[in-house]
Amino acid sequence: MRIKRKYNLNRLHLGPVILFLFFCIPCHCFPENIEQAWQTAMQSNHSLMATYQDINAASYSLKAARAARMPNLNLGSGYTIREYQQSLIINSQEMPPDLMGAQLPVMEDKSLSYQAVMELPIYTGGMITNGVNATKSSLKAARNNQASMVQNLKMKVAEAYVSVLRSFSDVAVAESHVKNLFSHAEDVENKFTQGFVAANDLLAAKVSLADARQHELQAMNRLDIAKAGYNRLLVRPLEQKVELDDLKSDRPAESLADLTVKALQQRSELKSIDKQIEALRHKAAMERASCRPYIGISGGYNFNENEYHAEEGAWSAMFGVKWKIFDGGIARNRSSALKCKAAALLEHYAELKTIIALQVRKVWLDVEESRERANVTEAALSQAEENLRVAKDRYQEGLSTNTEVLDAETLRTKSHSNYDNAVYDFVLATLRLKRAVGNL
Repeated sequence: MRIKRKYNLNRLHLGPVILFLFFCIPCHCFPENIEQAWQTAMQSNHSLMATYQDINAASYSLKAARAARMPNLNLGSGYTIREYQQSLIINSQEMPPDLMGAQLPVMEDKSLSYQAVMELPIYTGGMITNGVNATKSSLKAARNNQASMVQNLKMKVAEAYVSVLRSFSDVAVAESHVKNLFSHAEDVENKFTQGFVAANDLLAAKVSLADARQHELQAMNRLDIAKAGYNRLLVRPLEQKVELDDLKSDRPAESLADLTVKALQQRSELKSIDKQIEALRHKAAMERASCRPYIGISGGYNFNENEYHAEEGAWSAMFGVKWKIFDGGIARNRSSALKCKAAALLEHYAELKTIIALQVRKVWLDVEESRERANVTEAALSQAEENLRVAKDRYQEGLSTNTEVLDAETLRTKSHSNYDNAVYDFVLATLRLKRAVGNL
């Protein structure tokens, strides 16, 4: 559905000025459409940029979790200075008497040492696997959160976009109202000068014209505010010129039941909570795994400088098992706490499903209601114009009063405003329905 009138409040009639604008600032020569507005907002919005960093953080966490499966290689070195050289005292009954009490040096007072050790986990009770799965789920949750942020941002931009279009239409209607009342006031003044009407008719026409001008100023103020709000969402200077293409919307072909099912299947908010629940369950399994046996292998080379040793360096390998038999219930309680958090999120998940179903139903009804309003008010447009024409003709012939003409003009203005509002309400409702379903 497209609004029937298109208003341009910034007409330029000077050819050289148009050529200058065309060649020097082409970015402002063509109306901006909704897709361009969305792209600009998504490239500039600070909150959306923050979600990209959240995804990057989750990606690095996943890499770190996967790296736990890889071998660890540690290098170490040191230089030790002791107060004195270490020795052994020979005090064995089997030794010759002349050697009894003698000291045998075993370690120098200064020594250099270094080592290279590699460790590789073989079995961790599922700790590494659950850690990887938990970070995978967290990454998916972050991506779904970003998708929700994109949808919300696009909806905000769409609302601001429609608000600007609505304000343009309000200004155009107000301008046409002033124009018609100004023309009528001139006719009444001529009749008054000729003595055909009373002074009350002229006063009433001028009062109505002044009131129309007041509404025109208010409409222009609302338009300026709407354009500033639109520019803010697109991270532009608030005073930047705004020219927008009109929007076209159609009634959705799917039924309410089909739209509700689709929303529950593809809303990113539900997917995000589901992945958060998965992550918490994997973290709970990690805590339980900390009390299971840990099996690993290690090996490397150790060197200790010592002139009293026959071999200063040696290679070694070890197959080891470590099992935390009792930790006071720490792991069990931490696992239970994470399970409770997962259960709480599951309740939020169920609640959100009912909220989404209600959102889809409400917005679908808004689409139907605004579409019917647009059809009704569209039929009244030509009738209101014809009613004004007849009232003016009758007034010119002296067959009707000035009040009838003013009432007819008020009714014409209201009919155009009602039609504009119905059409833009329909456009906005269809966009909100797409957001509720998750298709925006």
